[in-house]
Amino acid sequence: MLINPEVDAEDDVAWICDQCGAMLNIQEGFRQQRGEWACTECGFVNKIAQSELYQTEDEFQASVHDPYKGLADDDALALSMYLDLENVAGREDIVLVKHRESGILYVKKLLRTYEKSIYEYLKIHPVAYMPEIIGVYEGSNCLVIIEECIAGKTIVERLDEGTLTIDDSVRIAKSICSILQELHTLPTPIIHRDIKPSNVMITPDGEVFLLDMNVAKWYDPKKTDDTNYLGTPHFAAPEQVGYGLKASSAKSDIYALGMLMNVMITGKFPKEEKAEGKIWGIIERCISLNAEDRYTAEELLQALTAIEEV
Repeated sequence: MLINPEVDAEDDVAWICDQCGAMLNIQEGFRQQRGEWACTECGFVNKIAQSELYQTEDEFQASVHDPYKGLADDDALALSMYLDLENVAGREDIVLVKHRESGILYVKKLLRTYEKSIYEYLKIHPVAYMPEIIGVYEGSNCLVIIEECIAGKTIVERLDEGTLTIDDSVRIAKSICSILQELHTLPTPIIHRDIKPSNVMITPDGEVFLLDMNVAKWYDPKKTDDTNYLGTPHFAAPEQVGYGLKASSAKSDIYALGMLMNVMITGKFPKEEKAEGKIWGIIERCISLNAEDRYTAEELLQALTAIEEV
């Protein structure tokens, strides 16, 4: 909470709710000695402690945005073994790092939106052709992930050089299908929810990797709506952004993959330009508004294999 000693309060300290910004001092029943206080405006439980005192707005903002605030001592020590080298793609929340002892390069991600248990699961049960999770560390402000560094070009970078051939697009889509098939058939399926050009990496050897699990979720068949509407416009399925009768599911990832195929081939979304030939029939089914009409990952892999063999 931001503490401003110049405000007009009995103790010359203003306790501000971290969630909604309401002043806590003036709320009925507030006592600093309690150690915590549930804001009567939004219900958020705030910590009331000397460690939360800030004399200036700049000091407060620095604390709010400090990704390492609240880390356990062991986690802070583990992270100190990685030397920051440079931001990736100009993003402050993705950093190329080098382990100080081994010299191995990794990627450090500072996540504000995440499902921690998914990263913990993938750290123990890695999925082929996804970056291996090396470390998972949670502080007060974010989740810090250390993961394998994959060298190559994203589909975004490939498209900067021109659209891809249908053959190359089909090959890439088949590789993504194989990854999705493993995610979608776990004991509790994982839905990626953000398949797009910047999250697909092609290595110099032509291997295809699926990146970025920060908006992924565990599939719950009982849910009829997503708690949070997350994803990338145009690639996110209708049910993923609040339309339809069900929550996002494995079929949501198929929708995004269909959009990705069209973009790889034409450089545009289907409403602007449709891919030509037999591939369009496959894409059209992938992006059906009715999730039940879309392929499973296994069915899509078979359909793509079939047009390759013609």
